[in-house]
Amino acid sequence: MKAAKKISPEDYILSVLSPRERLEAALNMAREAFKNSTLKPVDVQAAIKKVRKKAYGASQKKPASRR
Repeated sequence: MKAAKKISPEDYILSVLSPRERLEAALNMAREAFKNSTLKPVDVQAAIKKVRKKAYGASQKKPASRR
């Protein structure tokens, strides 16, 4: 019999999530990590919006029309 491979719960949870859900989880963790820092919440929110725009902005754009 072959021994079962040990998998950490964090790796399993991330493998089950979609790329978008992984990004959301990472941003939520970052928000919690910076909660008690000297950064203002507005600065963290602005950074999150910037990352989301980069991640999702390209997929939201319409393709250029061919003429």
